[in-house]
Amino acid sequence: MIAIVRIAGRVGIRQEIAETLDRLRLRRKFVCAVYEEKPEIIGMVKKVKDFVAYGKIDEEFMARLLAARGKKKDGKSISEEEAKKIAKEFFAGKKLEELGVKPFFRLHPPRGGIDSKHHYPKGVLGKHDNIKELIERML
Repeated sequence: MIAIVRIAGRVGIRQEIAETLDRLRLRRKFVCAVYEEKPEIIGMVKKVKDFVAYGKIDEEFMARLLAARGKKKDGKSISEEEAKKIAKEFFAGKKLEELGVKPFFRLHPPRGGIDSKHHYPKGVLGKHDNIKELIERML
């Protein structure tokens, strides 16, 4: 699975980039979405690489993300037991909408700030080897 976090805001973005971010459900700054690594998703992520940070996550981290920032369709929080169950089913192939969970996560701005809006490893944009550390600071 691949986690995508929007870093840049909405001002000054070309229309086609804005549409791609909208289709990825990254409509605001500091919103995270998790997708299966398919060629279609990878193509969209490469198109918006100057506005997002992305990288691979595992089932354990997904459960932590669900417990910390996941919301059910009715807006209620998710307990840790539910989060582990949902993460397991999500990695088995089900979609978050089918599991009754909103398909995006609203995150806090990163504690400690953003290094710079340059590409990784100099900054935070683009493909990360350690996306978990960035998201951990945002939980």
